[in-house]
Amino acid sequence: MFDMAMLLAQLDGTVGYGGLGIGVGLAILGAGMGIGRIGGSAVEATARQPEAGGTIQTQMLIAAALIEGATVIALIFLYVISSGLSATLLELAKAAVGA
Repeated sequence: MFDMAMLLAQLDGTVGYGGLGIGVGLAILGAGMGIGRIGGSAVEATARQPEAGGTIQTQMLIAAALIEGATVIALIFLYVISSGLSATLLELAKAAVGA
């Protein structure tokens, strides 16, 4: 297992970007699904009890904002990882070779 990791680290650093792409895709997909589910539930709740529509809408917007905040934090975290990924992989490759 460690040998495979060192082999991947010796490459030019582009292997890790596939994982970053998957991470960004999952963050966006999860946020979209969560907000869609909140919106659908809010519409159903408003249809059942129209007089509570204002309260339901407020709670829906707060929940959607929290989901968006978590998504933005995840995207920033992935961006920070990607900026240091190439340097880290090259350092690991040099350490493995013994240079």
